[in-house]
Amino acid sequence: MTIRIVLAQRFKDATCNDLLFLSRPARFHRYPHSPQSVVPTIRVKGSQLWANWNPRRKSDAIDDFLRAKKPDNAIVVKAWFPDVLDEERRLDLEVYPELIIERFASDMAPGDTFLTNDPFEGGTHACDFAVIRPIFAEGKIIAYSIAIAHLLDVGGAVAGSLPPNATSIFQEGLRLSGVRLTREDRLIHDLVRIVTENVRLPNLTLGDINAELAAVRIAERRILEAVAKYGPATLDATFAWLIATSETRARAVIETLPDGDYLASDIIDGDGATEDGIPIRVTVRIRGSDIEVDFTGSSPARDAPINCSRGALISAVKTVIKALVAPQEPSNEGWFRPLKVTAPSGSIFTAEKPSPTGWYYEGVAQASDLVWKALAPLVPERLSAGSYLSLCATYLSGSAAEGLFVHIEPQNGGWGATNKRDGASGMIAVTDGDTYNYSVELLEAKFPLFIRRYTYNVADGAGAGRHRGGFGLVREYVIESDHVILHASYGRTATPPWGVDGGREGSLNGIEVVRHGTRRRLTRPPHFPLQRGDRVLIITGGGGGWGEPDTRDPDAVAGDVLDDLITISDAATLYAVAIDPATHQVDRAATANLRQTRLREGRR
Repeated sequence: MTIRIVLAQRFKDATCNDLLFLSRPARFHRYPHSPQSVVPTIRVKGSQLWANWNPRRKSDAIDDFLRAKKPDNAIVVKAWFPDVLDEERRLDLEVYPELIIERFASDMAPGDTFLTNDPFEGGTHACDFAVIRPIFAEGKIIAYSIAIAHLLDVGGAVAGSLPPNATSIFQEGLRLSGVRLTREDRLIHDLVRIVTENVRLPNLTLGDINAELAAVRIAERRILEAVAKYGPATLDATFAWLIATSETRARAVIETLPDGDYLASDIIDGDGATEDGIPIRVTVRIRGSDIEVDFTGSSPARDAPINCSRGALISAVKTVIKALVAPQEPSNEGWFRPLKVTAPSGSIFTAEKPSPTGWYYEGVAQASDLVWKALAPLVPERLSAGSYLSLCATYLSGSAAEGLFVHIEPQNGGWGATNKRDGASGMIAVTDGDTYNYSVELLEAKFPLFIRRYTYNVADGAGAGRHRGGFGLVREYVIESDHVILHASYGRTATPPWGVDGGREGSLNGIEVVRHGTRRRLTRPPHFPLQRGDRVLIITGGGGGWGEPDTRDPDAVAGDVLDDLITISDAATLYAVAIDPATHQVDRAATANLRQTRLREGRR
């Protein structure tokens, strides 16, 4: 197992015959799944150092220094993480410090904080502000603390800054590509003025930025507390150990998978400018303990904001890899050392300036789902069938008694079944996790909206299977103000979530607006005027099923009937299960007959 680290200038004359050692095992407090210390042996390869980390059980304290060990050609080395990655392996959180170093390398001091929201410099979209703070100890930068938050509005063509019909990033609001936010912990007022003059809700925006500043300062405080207790060398060694042991465990999981190329393809259901399907594809290559995810063959970037940048793509892939190797563990870059992400520049997943990326989370959702789809049959104990996928973010903006209001809400939906259980119902999408749908009471108190209904989407159902998909939701708003505008961008509106091993497809997402009894279906509306009394139904789909439906436990089918998730007719049609209408119990003789008949007719 190898860890790549940067060869410091002082070791530029080292050769491939030079061996480098750390003096003793680094010793650590024990973690539940990592009760080992490590002894690294470092070898020079060209312009880089490579370290082999061999687990050895030792004691539970940390060496506070690193020193040379014989033989005579040993050189003392202090590993610095994160390391430098080639262009195809650049990760968004690593790019942020690199961007700041590039811009301010000779002009950084304690109390400095920097800001970027550039999708093409490691970011996602203009609404995501990253606040970066270098952390100094003993006159040197030892780490960076980073806080990333979605700001409600950063200017641009529409309230909320995400026009679904944008054709250029310049329509998506203010973009600040690596600028200084504080000096000696004092805000740069000229920059603050630029921000407040270009957003619709300046007080809210400044409040969010101040919250991010507080977050990175707290992180700095905690890091410096550790430095004061253990010393900076110990902290570096601890970081290195965490990354090394995570890589070891990730490689151990990947090595259990058979070598091969695993392909998946899918369709993005339009981009806002067109409803035509957009083809995408991935090839996942597993070789030993390495895994490559290659998106070659996917559509070029669109003149529409469902594109994502390379940094966002890599983050999306990392989500799936983490689910594969260690879904419950705290995250660090070691888990992703076996990973390489390949994608040609200028694709829908690697858009370049000035392509719009406002609804990037629709693009990255499709990217992560592709990888998920390719690997799900290979690791059924970890990955489910297809989910409702789209974040289904919905914007409602307009006038209220207090002035302008902007309501943005991601929507929950149905996840796919696994090979052991039914899919989760009403769960947030894979691209989210930091925001959730509003409680009904809070929403109604803040906005001129009334929630008429919030229930499972049983009408459209979920993918049938030995284990069925989870159910989506229906959330029905009633508009209680004049001059309200709806805009949104939903995926999975024509191509349903996929099933596995004979499991059936799930159901679709969509928006329905009901006015005076007339119902209209929408998918990616850029500007839809609403009237007082209009009903807006947010409909999210059910996940895909796993396994043939007529192998489902009849008692589980009866349970779904009792829970009003399916009808007695559905039980017979989808699962070949006969339910007694009087008792709602399984008629086992009739069920056996139904299933035998279906088997004879080949109608699984």
